[in-house]
Amino acid sequence: MFKMAGGGFAVDSPNNGFAGKMTLSVIISCIVAASSGLLFGYDIGISGGVTTMVPFLKKFFPEILRKAASSEVNMYCVYDSQVLTLFTSSLYLAGLITSLAASRVTMTLGRRNIILIGGTIFFVGGALNGGAENIPMLILGRILLGFGVGFTNQ
Repeated sequence: MFKMAGGGFAVDSPNNGFAGKMTLSVIISCIVAASSGLLFGYDIGISGGVTTMVPFLKKFFPEILRKAASSEVNMYCVYDSQVLTLFTSSLYLAGLITSLAASRVTMTLGRRNIILIGGTIFFVGGALNGGAENIPMLILGRILLGFGVGFTNQ
């Protein structure tokens, strides 16, 4: 007997002999699925925190620090930079496009290979961002991170 929370009606549902057990395969699948959300959340936190750090802004976006030093600018207008917006959003746009195309690639290469490729691309993007010396390196690293997240999301 299955009852809905509203208590309006009840439905009898047969068991069909399925005992739904937690196997190692189910646990690993859940961990892999949760890791894609973890990657997106991690990147949101990183980009949000990094874009307000003075050493980061001094190296890559000194014009934002100059705006912040100005006494007549409010905090909303300080971060009005198209390049900073491109840096932040490039990961999400690349992840969106890749996750839409990844299903076709998964059909040809297989899920395991896509997870390995996505992880490798994500690692390369993280290394590129960690060693970035200029803005194009930062943006390319973020795009690679987006590709990695998009593939592993599949």
